[in-house]
Amino acid sequence: MERAAACPFDPPPALHDLQDQAPLTRVRLWDGSTPWLVTRHAEQRTLLADQRLSAAIDSPGYPLPGPARPRDERRGSIGFILMDDPEHARLRRMVTAPFAIKRVEALRPAIQKIVDDLIDEMLAGPRPVDLVEAFALPVPSLVICALLGVPYTDHDLFQGHSRNLISRSVPIEERSASFTALHDYLDDLIGSKLDHPDDGLLSQLAERVRGGELKRSDAAGIGVLLLVAGHETTANMIALGTLALLEHPDQLALLRDSDDPKLVASAVEELLRYLNITHTGRRRAALEDIDIAGVTIRAGEGVIMANDIGNRDPSMFDAPDDLDLTRDARRHVAFGFGVHQCLGQPLARLELQVVYSTLYRRIPTLRRATELDAIPFKHDGAVYGVYELPVSW
Repeated sequence: MERAAACPFDPPPALHDLQDQAPLTRVRLWDGSTPWLVTRHAEQRTLLADQRLSAAIDSPGYPLPGPARPRDERRGSIGFILMDDPEHARLRRMVTAPFAIKRVEALRPAIQKIVDDLIDEMLAGPRPVDLVEAFALPVPSLVICALLGVPYTDHDLFQGHSRNLISRSVPIEERSASFTALHDYLDDLIGSKLDHPDDGLLSQLAERVRGGELKRSDAAGIGVLLLVAGHETTANMIALGTLALLEHPDQLALLRDSDDPKLVASAVEELLRYLNITHTGRRRAALEDIDIAGVTIRAGEGVIMANDIGNRDPSMFDAPDDLDLTRDARRHVAFGFGVHQCLGQPLARLELQVVYSTLYRRIPTLRRATELDAIPFKHDGAVYGVYELPVSW
């Protein structure tokens, strides 16, 4: 469904219409299948917590967003994200500890230094500058590389393949080749960690491989998931969130002029609710019949939770199409809900808090350096954002 050209931050108007009509509606996908689309907040949270829905991509009726890459048993899938319990839980537990809130909070000084150093470089360089290339992409890339133990000097390699993986306009053969290249890259890194361990998460996975708890191919798949998700999502939130604030100067001023960490935290939650960069929905397949909101989802039918419109549900959020940084938006579903909710959300929140509390304070006259309609939005990607954002001050 297409967004309205004049409202690039809003979900497609057709989603608003469907939400007004009913909580669940049949829709048709690219392959002719007709899964259920869930557009209201309450039903989304209920179904995301329902173990009768499968997240496994090979479940009958799973609503694929496009042609799937050819299965390669040697390389498996992207981590545990498309698995069900108990295997999902077993693999996820192996990487949970570094993303615990206290562990993540200890990273705040290091992330603050990364943000300040990149702003220093921007201020010392030419204007205008592309905020995506100079700031939004390097911040989370540097952070996730340090956490995993991935050399940041390889960022061109993994960022290029990541872009291919999440783009719907890239041919399936090219996406498959990018997954293979990324998987092989992480597999080689895990091999080197077996001989030369460090403090990174990849070394911890390598130890589990050594101990027989984990196949090396599965460890590499987890590495792909964490590396791609760890920088693409936050990078797009930084850039798109900045653009949204520039288009709402009253809200930008509220954030820029405050040193209240509670307001900063609230702003992060509201921007996550308002923007919803993961805009292709949480996808599931029913393992059993499920009765909900007056309809029956039959076993073998697909279900898509459209989190972007769920976070604009007026029964949950007053004036949901307004950006209000003082709103309590904590019940948003930007990170999903239930056992599959985003593992890295504490890290994403921390990075966004540091960015949003620093960038506009240090560059108070930050502004767009081009017209809004000249900015290329990522309508063709699984992660929404902007390809570039020229700014000046």
